[in-house]
Amino acid sequence: MSTNVLSVRLPAEMRARLDALAEATGRSAAFYVKVALEDRMDDLEWAYGIAAKAENLRAGRRVARPIDDLISELGFTPDELSGDGERE
Repeated sequence: MSTNVLSVRLPAEMRARLDALAEATGRSAAFYVKVALEDRMDDLEWAYGIAAKAENLRAGRRVARPIDDLISELGFTPDELSGDGERE
C-alpha cells in the first residue's frame, strides 16, 4: 500500500490529548489520526455528499422528483409508507 504525508494543524488541547494517548499506549500519534479517519471517513463522505446534493437542488443544478413517483417506482402504496398498511 502506498502512503502519503499529510500535515494537519490541531488545537493545542487536541494535540496534547493525542500525544498523551500515544505515550500511554506506545503507538504513534499518526497511528491514532489514521484510525480516527478510518472510523469516520464513511460518515463524512455520506454527510457531505448529502449536503452537496441539497445545495445542488437549491441552486437548480439538480432536479427533484416527486415523492409519489418514487413511491410508485419502488412498488409501495402510500398506506404502506404511512404505517397504515398491513404487514405480512
